Amino acid sequence: MVFNKVEISGVNTAKLPVLKEKEMKELLYRIQNGEYQCREKFIQGNLKLVLSVIKRFNNRGENVDDLFQVGCIGLMKSIDNFNLALNVRFSTYAVPMIIGEIRRYLRDNNSIRVSRSLRDIAYRALQVRERLVNESNKEPTIEQIAKELELPREDVVFALDALQEPISLFQPIYHDGGDEIYVMDQIKDAKNLDDSWIENLSIKEGMAKLKEREKLILNLRFFDGKTQMEVADEIGISQAQVSRVEKNALKHMRKYV
Repeated sequence: MVFNKVEISGVNTAKLPVLKEKEMKELLYRIQNGEYQCREKFIQGNLKLVLSVIKRFNNRGENVDDLFQVGCIGLMKSIDNFNLALNVRFSTYAVPMIIGEIRRYLRDNNSIRVSRSLRDIAYRALQVRERLVNESNKEPTIEQIAKELELPREDVVFALDALQEPISLFQPIYHDGGDEIYVMDQIKDAKNLDDSWIENLSIKEGMAKLKEREKLILNLRFFDGKTQMEVADEIGISQAQVSRVEKNALKHMRKYV
């Protein structure tokens, strides 16, 4: 995504005006009292706010013009729903609305398919969240959203998580002027820890000390996941013999593991 473009969706971003807080309040008051000619001036004066928000969605591979247009929809919704009676800056209210609009767009264009039931729960949850934000001007908790939907909290969390857009393992998350740190650098590999590697080496060393029948039985039991009865049928001995050989082999391996 290129953010150093001067023109985005036909808008010259280098010449965008910036409104002062007092000007915005006056324009909002006039808009809400029916002077809709003030709406265009207010939108133009807040397009830089949209630009600042879409920069958060860098490295998503999305077209910057598309994101800008979607962000403008969020801005217009913010204008329509902003409550002047609440002593809150417009940008404080608008930024979450713009982000929400962009996230909905990204979810709808996500290549990962989510079941219809999960998607329905997630969209209902987002609608409830937006309504609660409009009513209280603060972010609701998952518990509040779940209560409104009359659903268990876990169902709401699972549905919203299922619609989260994926990120690249190569997305940079920190840069101090030197090498960048990527998402993949922060992921722990629980399967390849040093302790696990040493333990696996010890097991292999212990297995090497066993007789062939002992190796075969332990492999079938603990690596192939078979029961003692299944092992007995496979190699042609009784289950009691399998149990006895297994216990002796494990006892012998403890000297090396």
